[in-house]
Amino acid sequence: MTGGETWVCGVDGCRAGWMVVMHPLNAPSRATVSIVATFADILSCAETPAMIAVDIPIGLPERSGLGGRLCDSAARVPLGDRRSSVFSVPARVAVAEHEYAAACRQAAQFSDPSRKVSKQAFNLFAKIREVDALMTPALQTRVVECHPELAFWRLNGRRPLDQPKKVKSQPHGPGLDLRRQLLHDAGYPVDVVQQAAFRRRDAGEDDVIDAFANAAAAAAIVRGEAFRVPDTPPLDGKGLRMEIWG
Repeated sequence: MTGGETWVCGVDGCRAGWMVVMHPLNAPSRATVSIVATFADILSCAETPAMIAVDIPIGLPERSGLGGRLCDSAARVPLGDRRSSVFSVPARVAVAEHEYAAACRQAAQFSDPSRKVSKQAFNLFAKIREVDALMTPALQTRVVECHPELAFWRLNGRRPLDQPKKVKSQPHGPGLDLRRQLLHDAGYPVDVVQQAAFRRRDAGEDDVIDAFANAAAAAAIVRGEAFRVPDTPPLDGKGLRMEIWG
């Protein structure tokens, strides 16, 4: 905390590292947006956020069941057509692999029913490993896994959004505009979101919007207004709760 204020932080992975939105709990209009190179930089920042909500899996199973972790399956239920945005987290041994073929072999061996991992999921493994290396049960009191589509679902009156962020892997204007409006309604001025522009090689427009949604979730957690699945999260081999907030 800085100057006695309680700060919250929303984080989303991006090509250049981590997209970070930070603001005092009761002043979303003062949000700052930046890209940092490592997740450790976020944990050691001067503001010392009371809550950090990051869109990356925290808590990895020893074996992966149908649909991934329990929290993965539960998070899809309220999302309607946006359910495909929640990917199935494979077993820890698969995430530990640095080569795609090896990750597929481990995922198939440690899943019921047996299945490989998608290339899209594999591309997240480096960031999952980065966060997992830092996480402890004690740290999980202020660093939690969040999913931006679940956060937007809550901001939308707990209703599924009727527009995707992307269509055929390209930004979808109506979907991005809908999410900006929801952020505006939550107290984030539209100009703050729109002015956060970064080089395309560093981050996408959706990375910025998702980081704002995660910041809104972090604030809701502190206020006791957030949504979490499942109600009683199981623990992984490190003692980390496998849960998703929104």
